[in-house]
Amino acid sequence: MTVTAREHQPIELDRVVIRFAGDSGDGMQLTGTRFTVVSSLFGNDTATLPDFPAEIRAPAGTLAGVSAFQVQISDHDILTPGDAPNVLVAMNPAALRADLPLVPPGATVIVNVDAFDERSLEKAGYAANPLADGSLSRYKVYEIPMTSLTMEVAKQAGVKPRDAERSKNFFALGLASWLYSRPLEPTIEWIHKRFAGAPQVLDANERAFKAGYHFGETSEVFESNYQVPPASLDPGTYTETTGNTALAWGLIAAAHQARLGLFLGSYPITPASDILHELAKQKHFGVRTFQAEDEIAGVGAAIGASFGGSLGVTTTSGPGVDLKSESIGMAVSLELPLVIVDVQRGGPSTGLPTKTEQSDLLHAMYGRHGEAPVPIVAAKTPSHCFAAAIEAVRLAVRYRTPVFLLSDGYLANGSEPWRLPTVDSLPRIEAGFATETNHVDPDGQEAFWPYMRDPETLARPWAPPGTPGLEHRIGGLEKADGSGAVSYDPANHERMVRLRAAKIAGIAADIPPVEVDDPGGLGAAEVLVLGWGSTYGAIAAGARRVRARGLQVAHAHLVHLNPFPSNLGEVLSAYREVIVPEVNLGQLWRMVRAEFLVDAHSLTKVQGVPFRAAEIETAVLDLLDSLGRHAGAMEGPEAS
Repeated sequence: MTVTAREHQPIELDRVVIRFAGDSGDGMQLTGTRFTVVSSLFGNDTATLPDFPAEIRAPAGTLAGVSAFQVQISDHDILTPGDAPNVLVAMNPAALRADLPLVPPGATVIVNVDAFDERSLEKAGYAANPLADGSLSRYKVYEIPMTSLTMEVAKQAGVKPRDAERSKNFFALGLASWLYSRPLEPTIEWIHKRFAGAPQVLDANERAFKAGYHFGETSEVFESNYQVPPASLDPGTYTETTGNTALAWGLIAAAHQARLGLFLGSYPITPASDILHELAKQKHFGVRTFQAEDEIAGVGAAIGASFGGSLGVTTTSGPGVDLKSESIGMAVSLELPLVIVDVQRGGPSTGLPTKTEQSDLLHAMYGRHGEAPVPIVAAKTPSHCFAAAIEAVRLAVRYRTPVFLLSDGYLANGSEPWRLPTVDSLPRIEAGFATETNHVDPDGQEAFWPYMRDPETLARPWAPPGTPGLEHRIGGLEKADGSGAVSYDPANHERMVRLRAAKIAGIAADIPPVEVDDPGGLGAAEVLVLGWGSTYGAIAAGARRVRARGLQVAHAHLVHLNPFPSNLGEVLSAYREVIVPEVNLGQLWRMVRAEFLVDAHSLTKVQGVPFRAAEIETAVLDLLDSLGRHAGAMEGPEAS
């Protein structure tokens, strides 16, 4: 029987959530990434959640080795990668068992049936084949022989059977591309560019990709395919970016705006290493990267670069902050610009290196000996990492201080379309190097005092070595106010401690007030959801869902966590109830309770995964119910 392509129009959807899952060697991250990029080129809004295994070399076919990539594509603005997949593509039994609990009844499950042999089922912990025992009856299941079909077409490229089998992720990508009407050309072009140096591999991957696409088109296994139309986005030039890439570009842009050389001193650590990798490729922008032998050397080199008149940056995750803390305290005493990028992950200790957490806020706030306050800036979306990096640099340079820039694994690896800003829209950052002496001795001799302070910012002058007439020494011992001579005087020490604290506190006048998303105006709703960092998408989406029910809720999100925006106390006092969702055990919650004496509610989650919008929605509805607002009386459409 000859099977021909069907003539029909794809069914139109406003959004879809797809999760690709397989063994860590199955190429699921590449598959998800390419599907996302093509969807962005098509014009969809996208949001992603790469889900890496924590084990570096987990046994193949086991639950510990499952790697997944979830993406939501839509024809409208979205904020999250979706609460639950509409489609799960499972490349083996372990992937099915690990990720099926995330899939709601009635959703589509596409399995690589070739992988469901007795040995693989046993390794995944199945006592019986779930494809045959009725346990998947609640789902729409499609059994596709991806491995055998891939090997059949890939062998024509002349590759070995084992290498042919590795192309099955491209078969899955081709099938998903047909199922959701993605164009073929961008992926084929990418395959040709990516594998140009390996012609046989290129040919095998291209054949597998086309085979998956044409299988969907001709097999009549599926009732229909679907299309998610392009979203209505503001005009401009867009790119698909991850948080780590956007953050690296933000550092480059900030250094350019400050007319400073950019120096990164870093030791590789998950999930921050991609910032080092990205900056290492950008030497043509005057970037210098130093892969140090350890975390302490990395931050020490960055401090040295700042002393020399460059923008010193160090990148790390929580365990690295532990090791850098003494040097960061020294940078507080030296009063030099320094940006510490902390891409947070699950802890303590090695913890969950590939999973996300917001657990370093109190560490950034208090994790140094002595009174050593530093500003803290937190990114809220992958693309916002760019602006957050520029803001961290601005504060570091203007106030001559170390600044913590907090991201996390969810933002670092997640991606979204980002409209590129124009250079003219970026803030100008003035380094303001000292160029002349600033003190006259009693005998009339001019001198340079390194701790004379700007009356507005309380920042000390920045004089790179080699500036004629401005020779000076700095170090970790306490300095005399003004002259910078080593001082053990008790009164001077207290004065210097208070000056450094006042300098950081004064930044509150130099940052924007916190904005409140309350359609009725400040205080119109009774419940305010206060967030920071990567909870932004889930909170905003959860608030949309509550409002779709005809109920009121307000949302405020903090980018500046030390000092707080000057109007935060006024905002908190305008609401009867405040909920603070965090992927930790309540760190911001403790800070706002202590600072503003607000009896806020803490909503916490420490499972290595971000909040879902439904979790925020449920928490708000429960609180509204307790206030007698009958939250469950009206069902609204799901918002994402």
